[in-house]
Amino acid sequence: MIEELLPDTVVTVETHGQDDAGHLPLYPEEEALVARAVAKRRREFTLVRSCARRAMEKLGVPAQPVPTGERGAPRWPAGLVGSMTHCDGYCAAALVRATDLASLGIDAEPDGPLPDGVLPTVSLPAEAERLRRLAEERPGVHWDRLLFSAKESVYKAWFPLTGEWLDFMEADIEISVNPGDPRRGTLRATLLVPGPTVGGRRLTHFDGRWTAGHGLVATAVTVPHT
Repeated sequence: MIEELLPDTVVTVETHGQDDAGHLPLYPEEEALVARAVAKRRREFTLVRSCARRAMEKLGVPAQPVPTGERGAPRWPAGLVGSMTHCDGYCAAALVRATDLASLGIDAEPDGPLPDGVLPTVSLPAEAERLRRLAEERPGVHWDRLLFSAKESVYKAWFPLTGEWLDFMEADIEISVNPGDPRRGTLRATLLVPGPTVGGRRLTHFDGRWTAGHGLVATAVTVPHT
């Protein structure tokens, strides 16, 4: 799913379902991060890093550990930019050479409604109104969950460029639907706080794409150098 949302320069590896046969073992520094984790957390952590190492190999980079840094963000090998996501039954990693993209973020979520009370905590009034219209016009997608996924992808692309937190209310996301395919489209996140400077230009928005299918919604945001 994630691959179709990203440029050809980005390498993706994903796993579906509950079969974790053939996954690569953790490195000691990764093992230490989940030594006390519950089984589900440990399994997802292991699978998504296995995806990341396979993506490294596709790029011709020797497989290396992916430890976590500030706020739990993955620390990629020098010269690489990447993002990871996991939810029940799905894991994915996306990697690209840093010369090809400044940053990227991916996220996948179950295509189901957000729990009661969550939407008001993650959406601006204008976003909630747009979601209401989308739900009336195109009820085949859980738009509240898609918005949540988009905010996650935006944050994952934002943090490596700034090293700062981005609140759910600090980006206004507009979701567009492809005219010929109601389960795919684009998104634009207008930044409501000063954006990062990339290539000598301060960014005011991030752009991305989304898709829905196989019981999931997925989003991806890419930040070019210019």
